[in-house]
Amino acid sequence: MICMFRHWVAASLCAFALPALAAPVAVIQQPTQTTLVVNTRDVNGHTQAEISVAVSGADGLGAPGAITITDGGESLAGFVLNAQGQASSTITLPGGSHSLRALYSGDSTHAISNSALSTLAAVAGTTPDFSIAVAPASTSLKQGQSGSAIVTVTPINAASLAAPMFVTISCSGLPDQTSCTFTPENIEIPVAATKGITSSMVLATQGPSIASAKPAKVRHANPIAWAVLLPGTLTLGGLAFGLRRRRFLSRLIMMALLALVGVLGSTACSPLYNYRNHGPTPNLPTPTGTYNVTVSAQSSNGVSATTHTTTLALTVTK
Repeated sequence: MICMFRHWVAASLCAFALPALAAPVAVIQQPTQTTLVVNTRDVNGHTQAEISVAVSGADGLGAPGAITITDGGESLAGFVLNAQGQASSTITLPGGSHSLRALYSGDSTHAISNSALSTLAAVAGTTPDFSIAVAPASTSLKQGQSGSAIVTVTPINAASLAAPMFVTISCSGLPDQTSCTFTPENIEIPVAATKGITSSMVLATQGPSIASAKPAKVRHANPIAWAVLLPGTLTLGGLAFGLRRRRFLSRLIMMALLALVGVLGSTACSPLYNYRNHGPTPNLPTPTGTYNVTVSAQSSNGVSATTHTTTLALTVTK
């Protein structure tokens, strides 16, 4: 009995100890500091804000990841930080007061942080124009996933329009095997419009192929044998008659060459042969990494074009 009791106690202690030993080790995120610097300038009666952001960890090194720029709490743009933890861009602001802030999203080893507010006043000109923003300005997708964002085009001085303004939205800077679509792609800004007009943006990545489908093989006569025997037979026959008829020999050699090309075209040199025997080529996945996707809005009056851009920070993981 004493031995059985000892074994029971030992087993109970092990049962309580093993979960404790298997408990995951918590990852400690070091604090970060986010700094936002905004310089403004007037361009043709409109205010452009040159934005510079820097994020550093407690170790003094630049932090990786993505930044979101907000105006009064509303998302404007997103940027991917470089190796030094820095990012910069230029944003066109509508007239009026603005409160800009940079939000750092953090990563596995760095905690999130926000910059101080940067307040400024943008000039209100008289020339019709527009600004563009995207929300959310930072998104993370796994290979094969799709994500959406809202692009907002805000009219500036639309009361000065003589006719509706049409704006076309597009994107660039996408990684390979990725697409973006907008609904609608073309936006109409009515005369005297004051509210922003939205378009739905869908980002679609591509995942790796799980298995390649191979069509059932169709049995045919050995193409390699035909590729050798047919031209060889014709050539030997031509040599037999070549002693008397040299013209016939040259024609026969030409026919043999044509036959060789035809046979090779239906064998391993043919794409159809590769497809039937090896199946389709597997799909390549979207490469993992972080990317600055540029969202552009362009309008033209037939003489000159006006283009404004914003940026979305895209992270692709496995």
